[in-house]
Amino acid sequence: MTLAVAVLVMAVVRALLVQSFYIPSGSMEPTILPGDRILVNKTVSAGGLERGDVVVFDGTTTFAAADRTPEQSHGVIGRVLAGAASLVGVELGEQDFVKRIIGLPGDHVRCCDADGRLTVNRLPVTETYLEPGDAPSTLTFDVTVPAGRLWVMGDHRSDSADSRAHLGDPGGGMVRADDVVGRAFFTYWPLSRLGSFTTPEAIASVPRSPR
Repeated sequence: MTLAVAVLVMAVVRALLVQSFYIPSGSMEPTILPGDRILVNKTVSAGGLERGDVVVFDGTTTFAAADRTPEQSHGVIGRVLAGAASLVGVELGEQDFVKRIIGLPGDHVRCCDADGRLTVNRLPVTETYLEPGDAPSTLTFDVTVPAGRLWVMGDHRSDSADSRAHLGDPGGGMVRADDVVGRAFFTYWPLSRLGSFTTPEAIASVPRSPR
């Protein structure tokens, strides 16, 4: 009975408040590493999202499934832990993606300026979260984010199929804000990676574009 109640409580918490995800790819390195397990706050509303937030979203209608095959745990203990984890849905699904919000509705996002930096609303942004050695983008783009949409990019720019990779698709690579599952706020496994996510002030503080 106690186990059943515990499982029920976990299911309710997962459905309403928090969900756990296993990250199989390196597209968000160094912020999130392959094999990390993260917690996502599902209570955040579309209007409460900020530029710089790391979010998990359902890419069914905007991104083609890519690099979504979860890595398999090795060894008996690993398989047991993986099996237990699947009960609370920790694997990132084939249609779920994790990226960082770079552009909010109305934002003008461009890369790159004369100094090789990404700009938001014509202001250059220092992206301290990028994978060391990566350029902000090797693909040039100049977009204005429409209402209800988000421009998202991975921190490992040279290994991330993000909004840039879908510029020619319907929606122009923009993710629907309503498709966001939640905001990532904590890495809980492995224990050596224990820690919370912060929203970088440099990009969060860029003034919104006049509507």
